[in-house]
Amino acid sequence: MTQTSSQTAWPGAPLLWEWNKEPELKLSLEIRRCDNVAVVACKGRIVYGNEVEALSYTVADLFPQSRQLVLELSQVETMDGAGLGELLALLALAQARGCTMKLADPSKAVRELLELTRVASAFEIHATVNDALRVAHARAQAV
Repeated sequence: MTQTSSQTAWPGAPLLWEWNKEPELKLSLEIRRCDNVAVVACKGRIVYGNEVEALSYTVADLFPQSRQLVLELSQVETMDGAGLGELLALLALAQARGCTMKLADPSKAVRELLELTRVASAFEIHATVNDALRVAHARAQAV
């Protein structure tokens, strides 16, 4: 709860208190399309709470429109167990909907977490977004 007396909700009426239910989101997501592939560039933290929820809703909303998705993780500073669990849940969702999800350019922290927990092998991981896109386009043409 934040108390503020200098702001006004309506002219002439002082704000007595303000309740910020959700703290500032520490994850930004940029979505780009390259032909039929959606690329989601993640920057910040993928951790329990609003950040995991934002990633979940954003990616889940893309699957009906995009059959292939690349998560670019080079600017992810940290990821906890909830973030890792969400990546696995999104991978399962993608597979259930007949879609693919690739990881591209994971940061050192993300790569170490994937390797430490031994789930790196569950994902198709590429060194760069361009590598992931090249593979996605090659598979799309082969079909």
